[in-house]
Amino acid sequence: MDRRRFIRNSAAAAVSASLYTSQAMAAALQALMQVTSDVNAVTGDGAQTVLEKAAVQELSDSLRGNLLLTGTDGYDLARRVLNRSIDKYPAMIVQPSGVADIQNAVVFARERGLLVAVKCGGHSFSGKSTCDGGMQIDLSRFRHVRVDESRKIAHVAGGSLLGEIDHECMAHGLVTTAGTVSHTGVGGLTLGGGFGRVGRRFGLALDNVKGVDIVTADGQLRRANAEENPDLYWGVRGGGGNFGIVTSFDFSVHEMQRDVVGGNVIWPIAAAPDVLKFYADFCEKAPDDLYLDFIMFSPPGNADPVVIIHACYSGPNDKAEAVLAPLTNFGTPLVNQIRTIDYVELQRSGDDSDPRTGGQYMKSGFADGISDDLVASLTEGFEPHNDRTTVSFFQHSGGQIGRVPSDATAFAHRWASHSVFTTVAWEPNVDRDPHVKYVRSYWDEVEPSTRGFYTNEVSDESQQILNSNYEGNFERLLGIKNEYDPTNLFRLNANIRSG
Repeated sequence: MDRRRFIRNSAAAAVSASLYTSQAMAAALQALMQVTSDVNAVTGDGAQTVLEKAAVQELSDSLRGNLLLTGTDGYDLARRVLNRSIDKYPAMIVQPSGVADIQNAVVFARERGLLVAVKCGGHSFSGKSTCDGGMQIDLSRFRHVRVDESRKIAHVAGGSLLGEIDHECMAHGLVTTAGTVSHTGVGGLTLGGGFGRVGRRFGLALDNVKGVDIVTADGQLRRANAEENPDLYWGVRGGGGNFGIVTSFDFSVHEMQRDVVGGNVIWPIAAAPDVLKFYADFCEKAPDDLYLDFIMFSPPGNADPVVIIHACYSGPNDKAEAVLAPLTNFGTPLVNQIRTIDYVELQRSGDDSDPRTGGQYMKSGFADGISDDLVASLTEGFEPHNDRTTVSFFQHSGGQIGRVPSDATAFAHRWASHSVFTTVAWEPNVDRDPHVKYVRSYWDEVEPSTRGFYTNEVSDESQQILNSNYEGNFERLLGIKNEYDPTNLFRLNANIRSG
C-alpha cells in the first residue's frame, strides 16, 4: 500500500471512529436504515394506503435526520406526547435535522396524500402532534436560538423550546414573550397566540414575530414578513399550523432586567370566591408590567385543595412592593412565596408540576372581565377527587395584547381580559371517562360567561365552531389556506376550511 493511500485510509478510520460515538453519527446511521417491507399508512381523509418499500427507502436515504418506523429505536419515545392518554402510532416518524429534511418529508407526504402531524414540544392536549397511521414530523432535533443583540432580534429554529429562548435572550438582558412552561414548543405556542408572563408588557409571542421561514404544502421554503408574502405573514400569526411548518422565527426582543418579583400566594380552597373577586378587581388596576394568574388546585389523594394567585412583576424593582401590596396584604394566606427571583427560574417554576405528563382533558374560553356569574360557576362547580388532579385557572391578558387591532393579525381575541381553563389529569391506569364527563359538565356551567377559545387548546369542536372562533378574520384565513394548502395537508390543528 502506498504512503498516500495509507495516510488517507488511516485518517478516514480515525475520523470514523471518533464520529461513531457522537450523536451526529448515530443520527446518520439511523438515517441510512434499511427498509425491509412496504409500510401500511392512512391518508388525510382516512383511507388506507400502502407505501412501497423502495419509496420509503428513498425518503430515508434523502434525510440527514432520522426516519423511524414501528419497532426501530426511538420510535416509541418520539410518537408520545405529554398527554399520556393519547396513544397513537404513526406509520413513520421523520426527525429532520434541517430545512431540506422537512421539505423532503412534506413533498413525500403531499404526493401520497398522507395524514401529517407536526410535533414540536408535544403539548397539544388533544394529541394533534401525533397520529395513527400517518407521518409524524418530529422537530425535536431541530433546535437552535441565536440572539442578534445589536438588532434586538432572536433567530429561533422551529423545533426549539421556550426555555431555550429565555436562556439565550436573558444572557443579553433581553426578553420576548415565551409562555409560562419552559418545555413548550415555540411553534405551537406562537402560531396560535402565545401568552406569557411579559405578554401584557410586550404583546403576544406572535406580536413579536417579525418574520418566518415556512415550508408550505408544496414543499417550497418561503419567507414571510411585512414585505415578502405579507398575506402568509398575517395568517401564521394566529392561524396556527394551517399553512405549513415554520422552520425559523425572527422575534423582536426587549431590554429587561433579569431579576423580577414573583411567585405564589396561597389560601385554603374555602377562600376561593373571595380570592377570585379580589383577583378580578386587582387585574383591572394592574399596570402592564404585572401579570397575574388565578388557580384553584386539587391534587389526587387526601391533600387539601388550595387557591393560588401567581404573580410576575417585571417593572422597576423599587416599585414592586407598592404594586404588589394589595396582593400580599389580602386575606389570611397559608403562605406567601412572593420574592425577587431570576426570570428564567420563574419561567421554569411550573415545569415539574405540569400535569400533562399524565392523561388530561381540558376546556377553555376567553372572558372579557370576570363577572359574578363566572365567579359563581367556576368556584361552585370545582370538585376535588381522590383519583385526579383538578385545576381551574385564569391567565391574564389585556395590556399591550389588547391594544393591537383584532384584524392586524389572524389572532382575533384582542378584547379578552383573561383566558379561562378547566382541566383534569389522571394516572395512566385510571379510567378517564368519569373525569372527562365531569369537565364537560362543569364547563357547561362556565361557558356562558366566556366567548370563543384559545386555538392552541382545540379539542373536539365542530367545524362550525372552529370557523366562528376566528371571528371576523375567518374569510381572509380561508383564502390564505386555499392558496397555500389547497389539499388540507396540514389539518391536525384548529383547521381552517369551509364548513
